[in-house]
Amino acid sequence: MAYEPGGGFGGRPREVFKATCSECKKECEVPFKPREDRPVYCKDCYSKRKDSGR
Repeated sequence: MAYEPGGGFGGRPREVFKATCSECKKECEVPFKPREDRPVYCKDCYSKRKDSGR
């Protein structure tokens, strides 16, 4: 099987979903389908939360 850079699983592009960050309310894209019962964070807010030990 040949290596194809930039592809996701099975050579397909990775699917992204639009979401609104639970912290800053900015629109962002995430590589998973957001759920109503779980908070979603943009890349910036996620990094801040991860770095703060949360």
